[in-house]
Amino acid sequence: MEIIKCHGSGNDFIMVDTTRDARLQHVDWSAFARIASDREHGIGSDGILLVVRHDDGIYGMDMLNPDGTHAEMCGNGIRCVARLAYERGYVATGILRSGGRDYRIARAEDIAEGIPAFKVDIPIRTHSDDFAFYRAGESFVGRIIEGLHPSLRFTALNLGNPHIVAEVETIDLALLSALGERVKGARELFPHGVNVSLYERREGGIFVATYERGAGITLSCGTAMTASATAAALLGIVNAGERIEVSNRGGRVYCTTRTEPVLTTTLEGNATYEWTGRAEFAGGEFMFEILTNTGEAELWLDFVRSINR
Repeated sequence: MEIIKCHGSGNDFIMVDTTRDARLQHVDWSAFARIASDREHGIGSDGILLVVRHDDGIYGMDMLNPDGTHAEMCGNGIRCVARLAYERGYVATGILRSGGRDYRIARAEDIAEGIPAFKVDIPIRTHSDDFAFYRAGESFVGRIIEGLHPSLRFTALNLGNPHIVAEVETIDLALLSALGERVKGARELFPHGVNVSLYERREGGIFVATYERGAGITLSCGTAMTASATAAALLGIVNAGERIEVSNRGGRVYCTTRTEPVLTTTLEGNATYEWTGRAEFAGGEFMFEILTNTGEAELWLDFVRSINR
């Protein structure tokens, strides 16, 4: 099968278009994700992106984490799927589906020369059954979560997947790791797990670090950057309606939060193809071959160096 190694903001994936070959409907994708994502024995990635076609004709994304579990949504991944869907003519409607929700996507202005970008509108809920520490129907914005941390003020948001985010003066990765480990054992608070982010103010925007459920601390998480930007807008740290820079160790995206008619944040950023190739997966054996190096990865690294000088 054809594979594309791609990334959004340094969050790297192995992408497979399952719509062109009926045999791909019978692949054990969880096993494929565990083997292919392995950075020592496989290709290495933060997950697998499957381009799928639903019964009603809508195309969409199915993402699997490196441990083989499914993720409802991935802001960095859906931009890569959006690029493929545009290039192959799959999205005349401008809609992609992920985790049972429909997302409006569009081409965005290139971040820099040779770096294609796409954007996605992410509707955001301020309440969810993923959060058991406040009453249903309420919102939880800039408040302490009893039993998690005595002073950090979190905002809880659902972007198709659950997030809690808190502003800090300076990001402490040891603290972030401790919080991420703590929520794993707090099923009474987070019955389905949760992504945890800390963000700090920067000129023109914010900087974010994230502990992803199922993955740990990662270079980049698109929905976490979106959740952090949204929380900052709800708390008045940034202006609603303003396009702000949101950076992390993997690179930079741009977010614009609108509170009316419904809370929605537009996430825009790169969709970079590193290389294209092919893979075989049979009888527990995995083999792959790189066919074309796109050269886009080098352009992205030049961009990241330029913004971190």
